[in-house]
Amino acid sequence: MMTSGKIFLRVICLSFAVCILLLNHSPVLAQEQPLTPKQILDKVDDLFRSQSSHGFATMTVATAHWQRSLSLEMWSKGKDKSLVRILAPKKEKGTTTLRSGNDIWNYLPKVKRVIKLPSSMMAASWMGSHFTNDDLVKESRMADDYTFEITFKGKVEGEEIVEVTCHPKPEAAVVWGKVLVRAQLKDYLPLSVKYFDEDLRLARTMTFSQVSELGGRLIPAMVTMVPEEKPGESTIIYYEKMGFDIGLDDDFFSLRTLQR
Repeated sequence: MMTSGKIFLRVICLSFAVCILLLNHSPVLAQEQPLTPKQILDKVDDLFRSQSSHGFATMTVATAHWQRSLSLEMWSKGKDKSLVRILAPKKEKGTTTLRSGNDIWNYLPKVKRVIKLPSSMMAASWMGSHFTNDDLVKESRMADDYTFEITFKGKVEGEEIVEVTCHPKPEAAVVWGKVLVRAQLKDYLPLSVKYFDEDLRLARTMTFSQVSELGGRLIPAMVTMVPEEKPGESTIIYYEKMGFDIGLDDDFFSLRTLQR
């Protein structure tokens, strides 16, 4: 037979368990904490990276005079290792960009030449697109190179959004005078990133769309870059397949792999 003390202790434990269960299922209390501005910026920078990643994408470049598409294969590990290789068309096949640490190289298979890119080339166009070398290999990071704060949170066109405004740090080697990041408030998936020049004039806009399940997570499958001063021009990257947190050795991101 249970003593009154044991019964009382059992009731207390049961009550505590019920309270924990209610807390875990409460729609208000179980809600995730809002992301900080830094976490929002990191989420945008690492959208297609995670701890490591491997994927395939198509880049379509449209200018005033021509249009072409490139098939890409991409790898990344951590925040400072990236490899992007062109699979097609035949003319550019094998052209590869590697970042390992602070060093960035291009491999040109036609002349079998490896070129190390100086920092001054990071803002240059990658393969004639509206994306820069920095966009592709992510040498700069918004949370590292800019000061930032949330400057708007509310409803725009019926959708709850959050905006983070970034201004370059005095010592940062970046070309933008301001960057404005807009994300959905419900899941912090990015909607757009606006880049302003040193005179704070809008220079280009990157938008994210077609949220799809890739590599077991919901992410925008389409990223579009539009230059402000070239109406009608754009570059679209469409991610067809992604894998995340895969096994990649550091040695993979080497000059040997670059020329393979």
